[in-house]
Amino acid sequence: MTGMKKKIPALIVGMLAVFVAGGVAILGAKAQSNTALAAAPQGPRLAEQQFKNIQVLKGVPADQVIPAMQFITASLGVECDFCHVQGAFEKDDKKPKQTARKMMEMTFAINADNFDRHREVTCYTCHRGNTDPVGTPLVMAEDAKEGFGEPKKAEEDDAKKPTGPTADQLFDKYLQAIGGADAVNKITSRVQKGTINVGGRDVAIEIFSKDPKKRVSFMHMANGDSITVFDGHEGWLGAPGRPVREMHGPDLEGAAMDADLHSAAQLKQMFAEVRVGGTEKIGDHEAYEVFGRRADKPPVRLYFDEQSGLLVRLVRYGETPLGQLPTQIDYADYREANGVKIPFRWTLARPSGRFTIQVTEVKQNVPVDDAKFARPPEPAGGPKE
Repeated sequence: MTGMKKKIPALIVGMLAVFVAGGVAILGAKAQSNTALAAAPQGPRLAEQQFKNIQVLKGVPADQVIPAMQFITASLGVECDFCHVQGAFEKDDKKPKQTARKMMEMTFAINADNFDRHREVTCYTCHRGNTDPVGTPLVMAEDAKEGFGEPKKAEEDDAKKPTGPTADQLFDKYLQAIGGADAVNKITSRVQKGTINVGGRDVAIEIFSKDPKKRVSFMHMANGDSITVFDGHEGWLGAPGRPVREMHGPDLEGAAMDADLHSAAQLKQMFAEVRVGGTEKIGDHEAYEVFGRRADKPPVRLYFDEQSGLLVRLVRYGETPLGQLPTQIDYADYREANGVKIPFRWTLARPSGRFTIQVTEVKQNVPVDDAKFARPPEPAGGPKE
């Protein structure tokens, strides 16, 4: 994409569990007619059935379109309007959109012709956060660090030899460190108050969680509340003066994980395959890495403090048609509440940005009205884009 002007991505405020780089980004040809849609077989709604002007991503489930666009924005370090016309995403007026289509077709062809259709080459392979592909090797900076790229197959991943305790032993130590299975399973609700720091600015936040797997956050902005909701099945985002946005794909799966009050007691059942990958220094302590594979879902990396046994980092991957997007959550400041230790501070980082939540007050096993998990109303005057 030589000659394209780089645009620094903006941090999107108001999304607790999700950073979405822009709205509905769309590729391709004209949508099918209503007659064709009615005749289509039952099954997942496809991209060309829901969005206008789909070309390259025909046949892809509709809820994978936005995650695919997120992968592009993260890989190139841009926002949606780099390729798309604001308010008219289906238009082909911008040359970068035409180039993006060609680049996707190119990566698909490379993987098909050279890697037996396994996804080895992606947008990020060459772009590395730049609009222009990186063709010259970088010098080794003193503070250079490896990022959490797309994980390889288990036999190739990290090439680390297992040492120390087994994964089950680490899971057991963690569960005991936070209070034990009985104490964890007795938690039916959790109300947290504190602040969220986005871009160096602290904003008040409240988080309500309720079994089974319901969670909502209210970020109290000057012009109204920014809301992130998962009701146990579906998720959405609401911001002052803007239409409600549905969660899709990896964002929805991540929200479900965050909403589970009993996940610490279910780690052994969560994974189809686990292995210990050695240790890594996180903060001032060494932590054991556990690599877990789940049936039909992207893998998860868990990091347990070598001394305390507490979970200090989780890295999960969201699947998109173009590649996997990593989300890293660092947990700290564990304190006891109703017999269970929970982190009072966590930092969530994605390619699109990061935020830190510091909790100041926690109440557990208190009544939480189901109405809090209801879909937010549309802004007055209807949706605005």
